Amino acid sequence: MVTLQNHVGRITISPNYFTELIGNTVTKCFGVVSMNPTGVKETLSSLRTKKNQLRRGVKVKFVKDKLQAELHISLMYGVNINAVIRSIINKVGYTIEQSTGITVEKVSVYVDSIRV
Repeated sequence: MVTLQNHVGRITISPNYFTELIGNTVTKCFGVVSMNPTGVKETLSSLRTKKNQLRRGVKVKFVKDKLQAELHISLMYGVNINAVIRSIINKVGYTIEQSTGITVEKVSVYVDSIRV
């Protein structure tokens, strides 16, 4: 949980909000085919149920009130990987900062596969 204090009062934001916001943002980027599970636990849960597709492949950490995100994605064959990754990093940083006001320190993008 992230707690922010402003002139109105205290706001608490859950990590699930960030994972779904980031997942939604990344899946709308050009060239991204899907989000990939990050570990065994997430792989098994994704096989069991199709819910929470947006949270799959996203890990979020908070270090000193700054957000760090780790993304695992599959890209479309033929796209410029470097350009797509730069676009994802910029879009995720902009979306988080505009939606919540929290500074994004680092976005790590891992391309797990290329699909035709």
